[in-house]
Amino acid sequence: MHLLKLRVGPWQFAPTVLPTLAALFFFVLTLSLGNWQSGRADTKRELQARYEAAVREAPIHLGSDLLDHDSVLNRKLEVEGVFDDAHTILIDNRVLNGVAGYHVLTPLRIQGGEVYILVNRGWVATGRTRDRVPAPPIPPGVVRLEGMAVDPQTRYFELSDTPPQGRVWQNLDFDRYVKATRLPLQPVLLLQTSEQADGLQRSWPRPDTGVESHVSYAFQWYSLAATLVVLWLIINIRRFREGDASSSSSE
Repeated sequence: MHLLKLRVGPWQFAPTVLPTLAALFFFVLTLSLGNWQSGRADTKRELQARYEAAVREAPIHLGSDLLDHDSVLNRKLEVEGVFDDAHTILIDNRVLNGVAGYHVLTPLRIQGGEVYILVNRGWVATGRTRDRVPAPPIPPGVVRLEGMAVDPQTRYFELSDTPPQGRVWQNLDFDRYVKATRLPLQPVLLLQTSEQADGLQRSWPRPDTGVESHVSYAFQWYSLAATLVVLWLIINIRRFREGDASSSSSE
């Protein structure tokens, strides 16, 4: 059954019901997916703009009050306190310039209270053998740090849920760390940017929000939606012949 019949010169456009409904379904689906990817790109652009603005702002001074995670994420912080080396952990399989190593994470007891913030102090090479875990020196006494607040729940890919081997962890499982140390921790991880004489390298990449990927995916979905429309038109347009007149009138 035809939805309509339009004739222009020798050409006739006569779409049928079922193919049209199928084409409409997939058109709406691909268009919705394109819109979703476009929305994700807009959200990531906002995050990127927020990060760029935060980099230019003065750091927020961190006291002993607990922070609101979302309000300080990707913001610069400054804090004074004392490192607690007893709870230092090393995050394994972190590569810098092609060299395997660890990220060194140490909690800092914030001056004026009993609240801590976990600090990613930087990168250290593994050394000649993995049997000897590096032990970077801890700055003594009260130190003043600056850094960027990031989400402590970010996990890297791992092949299995490997339990920590002493101080060496495959990933930072923040909830597990809090249970293991029983420390009252701020809800963010501080990527230290200020220099110290500890031999660690602090080369933090700018966060990749993935805007380009979302834009690329949106373009692909929109292209597929446009292709569906073109195919639907081509399939339903045919050249009208004189012999078709009788069959057309009988339908």
